[in-house]
Amino acid sequence: MPAALVKQLQAVVGPRGWSMAPDVLEKHNSEARNKFTGQAELVLYPASTLEVAKCVKLCHDAGIALVPQGGNTGRCGGAVADQGQILINLARMDKILETDARDFTMTVQSGAILQNIQQTAEEHDLLFPLSLGAQGTCQIGGNIATNAGGLNVIRYGNTRDLVLGLEVVLADGTIWNGLSKLRKDNTGYDLRDLFIGAEGTLGIITACTLKLFPRPRHLATAWVALPNVEAALDLLALARRDTGDAIAAFELMSQFAQDLAVRHLPNCVAPLQTRAPWYAMIEITSSRPKDNLLPVLENVLEYALESGFILDGTVAQSEKQRTNLWAIREGIPEAQTREGGSIKHDVSVPVSAVPALIERGIEQAQKRIPGIRPCPFGHVGDGNIHFNFSQPENMPKADFLTHWDALNRDIHDIVAELGGSISAEHGIGRLKVAELEHYADMAKIRLLKTLKQAIDPENILNPGKVVAHK
Repeated sequence: MPAALVKQLQAVVGPRGWSMAPDVLEKHNSEARNKFTGQAELVLYPASTLEVAKCVKLCHDAGIALVPQGGNTGRCGGAVADQGQILINLARMDKILETDARDFTMTVQSGAILQNIQQTAEEHDLLFPLSLGAQGTCQIGGNIATNAGGLNVIRYGNTRDLVLGLEVVLADGTIWNGLSKLRKDNTGYDLRDLFIGAEGTLGIITACTLKLFPRPRHLATAWVALPNVEAALDLLALARRDTGDAIAAFELMSQFAQDLAVRHLPNCVAPLQTRAPWYAMIEITSSRPKDNLLPVLENVLEYALESGFILDGTVAQSEKQRTNLWAIREGIPEAQTREGGSIKHDVSVPVSAVPALIERGIEQAQKRIPGIRPCPFGHVGDGNIHFNFSQPENMPKADFLTHWDALNRDIHDIVAELGGSISAEHGIGRLKVAELEHYADMAKIRLLKTLKQAIDPENILNPGKVVAHK
């Protein structure tokens, strides 16, 4: 890395805006799943959009690649820098710029922590519904760059559906100001959607205007035992109809997944004595002041029990009980880590195809690795299953993880046959570049590469992620 460039960049961001300290770099070069190790020797912390633009311009002119990084909570290696590349982290750009309670919008810098955005919305009696396990650490810019999903997609949509406008620094340092509050704008190509989910390969998101919603005043949460996955779909359809489509979350998990959370995590207690192969958690919400949702949900469960959709169920009667239910669901990934090695898949299929995915995927995995322990769970209401597998009890972790690529291909083949996606909410990053090339329509790959070449011809922004540069 040219010493002159380093000095220029340091001058732009000031003494608080950069680091080459080994301990700091180690934190930024680490990756959540430890599948990749970054090699960056410099991390920048710009404090404004103008500083971002100046840094990008300098790197563009010097031919040095930049890797945008948010909270570094990604799962696909999308924020990992190679040797000679520079990390640019927007943590200092964390301001809430405006909250408009009449427009139901909030404008924030892209380094704002998701949880802070949620709390600010709540202070205005509003809701920003994006919710996921890393919300206390992840930055909204990273959420947008990966088009994060989370727990409330069935009601409010993916991150893409929650963004009205963006401010983006392009590969040559140009600033595109698209911070619009408009809900209708039919003036040509939708540039906003181009950058959402692009993982920083087309531009660096520096600010955004977000949609807000009325804050729920009432909620009801239930945990039910299911005879099979098909019954989950019957229950989902019933609950959507009989609650007036008030479902905010509908989560499915195997008995093994529930048991892992109860076994490994403190304060997690099995909600039901009934043992069943599958469990679901349902949460319904309403912003109407006088709604009473408990009897609504109880009536749904009563009918579901009579119809054979569920074997047993309970509705949380206190916030403590509700917290326990969510702790089980959200704790599954951590609990699985404590159980040993795991091979993970973030996939989606049409909701109606979820039972086929799980049945065929488990059968194929057990053929490939006898004794493998399936741990599927996820947002069945939008077809997104985290189709994870834990190592057999008698197999060393290292031996098990050698099957990662082969098992990925097995599961992804089934997903493709069912008309699904190999990446539902975690993006492509570096991890799935080859998989995307293998499964995507050739016209799509050609268009993706054409866009990358046109917008970033020098391959300055996050090279090697999403698509291979031609």
